[in-house]
Amino acid sequence: MHLYGGTVSAVTQNVTQPAFIAECERRFVQLFGVSPSQEEVQSWRRSWPALLAALQRAGLDELHVLLEYALPATGERIDALVLGEAPDSRLCAVVIELKQWTSAQTNLARPGMVRIGQRTVQHPARQVGGYVRYLEDWIARDEIPLLARGITVLHDAQPELINQLRPAAARGPAAAFPLLGRDDLTTEPTRQALAERLGCADMQPTADERIKAFLDTEHRPSSTLLARAGRAIEGHDELTLLGDQDLARQEVLHTVEAAAQERVIRSTIVVTGGPGTGKTVIACRLLGDLCSRPDANPRLLSPTGTLTWQLKRTVGDSSRGLIATFLNNVPAGLTAGSVVLLDEAHRARTYPDQGRSGFPLILGQLLNRASVAVLFLDEKQTVRPTEGISLADLAQHAEDNDRYFWHIDLTTQFRCNGSRAYHQWIDQFLEPAGPTVPWAGADYDLAAIDDPDQFTRWVNSHVDNGHTARITAGFCWPWESPDTPPLRPEVEIPWMGPDGPRTWTRPWNARINETGHPQVPGRPYWATDTGGHEQVGCIYTAQGMEYAYNVVIIGDDLVRRGDKWAAQPNKSCDPAFKDISPDRYLRYALNTYRVLATRGTRGTRLYSADEETQAHLAALLPHHDRRPRQG
Repeated sequence: MHLYGGTVSAVTQNVTQPAFIAECERRFVQLFGVSPSQEEVQSWRRSWPALLAALQRAGLDELHVLLEYALPATGERIDALVLGEAPDSRLCAVVIELKQWTSAQTNLARPGMVRIGQRTVQHPARQVGGYVRYLEDWIARDEIPLLARGITVLHDAQPELINQLRPAAARGPAAAFPLLGRDDLTTEPTRQALAERLGCADMQPTADERIKAFLDTEHRPSSTLLARAGRAIEGHDELTLLGDQDLARQEVLHTVEAAAQERVIRSTIVVTGGPGTGKTVIACRLLGDLCSRPDANPRLLSPTGTLTWQLKRTVGDSSRGLIATFLNNVPAGLTAGSVVLLDEAHRARTYPDQGRSGFPLILGQLLNRASVAVLFLDEKQTVRPTEGISLADLAQHAEDNDRYFWHIDLTTQFRCNGSRAYHQWIDQFLEPAGPTVPWAGADYDLAAIDDPDQFTRWVNSHVDNGHTARITAGFCWPWESPDTPPLRPEVEIPWMGPDGPRTWTRPWNARINETGHPQVPGRPYWATDTGGHEQVGCIYTAQGMEYAYNVVIIGDDLVRRGDKWAAQPNKSCDPAFKDISPDRYLRYALNTYRVLATRGTRGTRLYSADEETQAHLAALLPHHDRRPRQG
């Protein structure tokens, strides 16, 4: 998909027409289902004429240009794509990223990032490199031999800014993708020189049939991409499977093989298991297995952006498009033989809410598009009214759509020191009502903690000893920090210290994916990267993650009263729960704290901001050992 296309000369004539931008806005809504931002529309007005004028000055009038060309496997778009015929008769595509920058901040210690105002963004040369790699990995095949190149055009940038940005792109793969500033877009010394700077000097116009074939081609992973991703996954020791994890893997692969041979068997496999049973590890391992199959077209999807970013970093650049966030659209390029792995399926969206009638539309479309769909599910990890699917729902959907259905249940625990006793205790502890027996286990480090000073020291001591330790909390404090550091210390807990009243404060984790600050990790990396222990994580950044030591602050949205839990949704700052009843909120609150309490692989400390609930914890749990455990 693209907003507009044609020869350079034809597009140049249209882009200056008064109604052209308005028509592009309408087409944007038709293609992408949302309106473009005003910032984006303004960038079209400024950048498109500047680029097209440069292409014309270079004598490239008869080449074909596409504006806002979509990369459906990633959800991203190329600002402009110039198409022509290369000297070797291949179709040549030049990716052009357009920037209106007039200033930027760079740091040679972090060459892949640039600070623009209050935002930290990817260096444009790396951005262009990713788009070029996509074209090579998802379009270039035997039927469409393709040569891909890329440049960045900063049409307002003075030489000083270009000279500042170029050194950061001079090392590694980004060096192959030039940056052009305002002075580079002139015809001095010649038109030929400008055409060379734009990467188009050796290109000739190509036939309309080739342009149409390029536009009509199905975006699907190449064998080269699949081989790279498979090797990356194969090389990760932490993705080794044990016990029933490997049995689940074999069952899925057996079903995939049967579907490939019969070509008529469509299947839904649901893998259930609590926190730490290895659902994500199995999903990653299966993606590696599937990448090695002939004619493979697999996807590993997750409804949570945090988990998607972590998985992409684990597998590396090879995962581009193969690992994606599944929200409101079915990924492009799926075929009748595709295998879809949906991790964290309990978080799949079910708009408008759990009061829906029928099976969720988008999830149903995804399942029916795939030959084999494998869903990894823990119903007790549903934490919002706008998400959640059950094993019974999936079984009924399979029956209604003539799909083979198989259920695999994982029982072996690998998180929380492998302690089944702890998982059983936390499940009982977070039952809506009824007594909870005191914790008597010896195979997991669990205790109640008295005050914020104690859990701060506990976390810091583990970090000093080289372990990961994090503080999490219910969403009971405002979250209004700016996107970039410094973050506001919005989580506030008043408490009575030995010398009088005190207030403990910490910021929530960062909102954005990359902060550019060495001690403030981006949102997806809060659980794993340096400095994360200095911010408080919430359910949306902790879910799917793990770390060695774990503090859970139970906020006033969930309090213990007598022998039952009471929900107080008015104490939640999460907009997802506006105007929800206490009875309905209780399920989500209990699930939320269950998730938070099962992130720590070695130890957990529980603390409540409510005095009566804190007393309940103290009656059930040993007192915190003031001497932090080592090892």
